[in-house]
Amino acid sequence: MTRRPLINSRAEDRTVQRLLKGLRSGQRASLAESITLVETSHPKKKIQAKQLLTQVLHQAKRSQSVQGTKALKFRIGLSGPPGAGKSTFIENLGTFLTSKGLKVAVLAVDPSSVSTGGSLLGDKTRMPELSRDMNAYIRPSPARGHLGGVTRSTNEAIVLCEAANYDVIIVETIGVGQSEFSVADMVDLFALIIPPGGGDELQGLKRGIMEMSDLIIINKSDGDLVPAAMRMQYEYISALKYIRPKTQHWSTPVKRISSLTGEGIPELWNLILKHRTAMEESREFESRRRLQQRAWLWTHLKDNLMSSFMAAPNMKNILKDMEEEVMKGTISPGDAADVLLQQHLQALHQAQQHKS
Repeated sequence: MTRRPLINSRAEDRTVQRLLKGLRSGQRASLAESITLVETSHPKKKIQAKQLLTQVLHQAKRSQSVQGTKALKFRIGLSGPPGAGKSTFIENLGTFLTSKGLKVAVLAVDPSSVSTGGSLLGDKTRMPELSRDMNAYIRPSPARGHLGGVTRSTNEAIVLCEAANYDVIIVETIGVGQSEFSVADMVDLFALIIPPGGGDELQGLKRGIMEMSDLIIINKSDGDLVPAAMRMQYEYISALKYIRPKTQHWSTPVKRISSLTGEGIPELWNLILKHRTAMEESREFESRRRLQQRAWLWTHLKDNLMSSFMAAPNMKNILKDMEEEVMKGTISPGDAADVLLQQHLQALHQAQQHKS
């Protein structure tokens, strides 16, 4: 029996070509529609999303072959504990960059309910000035239970923003302290932003997150908080002496700034540019991009394997039963995982035999 195509190829081509044209001309509406497309789980639209991304990536590769690393936009990851002032910082840095003629895209991932998927989506209200700036684009996206806030489609959203000619793409994470590795694998520079006087709540995530940081920012260095911010700066400078550098071509600086007054923002941007120059001259900029592509592959592979696992016949019922057995203590979690995997492999084998 001949299977019907999932989608009319002509209609699909028109949609993809329309979005490509809109992206290349920098249309915000086309960018928003494109990101929505890659976030979808609808089978027909997923095909369109794959075609769109393929063409976008091919265009980016052609540009890089002509212009080298100068064709690559700058990806910045930002994380930090709640209360560090991430949104205020992004707004201040973003407006500073747009005033210099740069286009800035912000992929701000909001906390959302693990059970319902609901999200506050408050980033546009927390960045009112930047959200009105025509050279800026803010995309609030619910985390939907992804630890650290980085969703599966964040990589796709980054390359779509680049295709729409945004010069700087900032990815903000929730900052739970456990999944910043995900965003570090997507960006050219990873920055940790912390408030002065963080105290014991920062101790647990200090070493791991500092090892992956290219830049540490002490925010809220203004008014009565200046002495505390200075002490925090000295503490982190001292701590970094005992941590192996992320790369031999760059020593992680610790910079004090005030998102409230804007003090230190221009100097901070100069530091960020120095980092890019150092990475380009050492050829590490390109090698990091290649590693980002590999990490992107593994993200999709893990997601696709889990989707295939859950889609196996009767798997949800089997999984529910196995969860109950594990909670009762009648089977160990490791043995239960082995049983579930074996059930999945048997289901795949039976499906293959049925086809043949």
